[in-house]
Amino acid sequence: MATSEDQPAALRESGEERQPPGQKMGVGQHILDKGSSMLQSLKPVKQVSQHACSFALYGDDLSRQIETHHYISRLNQDFLQCAVYDSDAADAHLIGVEYIVSDQIFETLSTDEQKLWHSHAYEIKSGLMVHPRIPEMVAKPELENLAKSYGKFWCTWQVDRGDKLPMGAPALMMSPQATGAGVVKAELVQKRDDYYNISTDAIKGSRVEIEEPEWINPQADYWKQHDGKGFAIDIVRTDMKLRVPFP
Repeated sequence: MATSEDQPAALRESGEERQPPGQKMGVGQHILDKGSSMLQSLKPVKQVSQHACSFALYGDDLSRQIETHHYISRLNQDFLQCAVYDSDAADAHLIGVEYIVSDQIFETLSTDEQKLWHSHAYEIKSGLMVHPRIPEMVAKPELENLAKSYGKFWCTWQVDRGDKLPMGAPALMMSPQATGAGVVKAELVQKRDDYYNISTDAIKGSRVEIEEPEWINPQADYWKQHDGKGFAIDIVRTDMKLRVPFP
């Protein structure tokens, strides 16, 4: 089910229609939402402190590539969590979640767990990951940290295939790389650059002095080291656990 293309036509986008099926919000709903935002703390959401734009590739089909917008909150110096959207527009789709850990934490993970993560060094050094409208010198300390980090990104809404709703199982995503199927399509990068009026090539040149990790764990970016083998999730029937194990 994770990679099935057999979704009902009614649940796929047509033309310029981006939004999921449903009625438009009424005045009452707008008033309720406005009042709630004034009275409730919304503390987790307010911890979002950064917006990074990059690209991601499906872990079972690297030819499927998407632009991603990460709204990042930092829980500590070694752990970040990101709500991932398909744009920075007010009507953007929430398409997944990414967790980012430092190299120190990554090395404590089991080998099987490490296989689900990707490195960020190339994304940073190549200029593919940017913080829109933030000067490079301001973002540099964070970029230096991210260059040594690893991420695990689950995509829950495959908007690139036209799904109007989040369909099927989540997909594990990979990061761009310098060679082979991991290279981001030039037209995707150009579209992003035109939108933000930036030059990825120029940004790449400005990051020459950012240090790359001395060693990137080969369990990350698993497909690079294992003849193009990736991971996909399928949904299967299973017996429910109806009894709590006795201590």
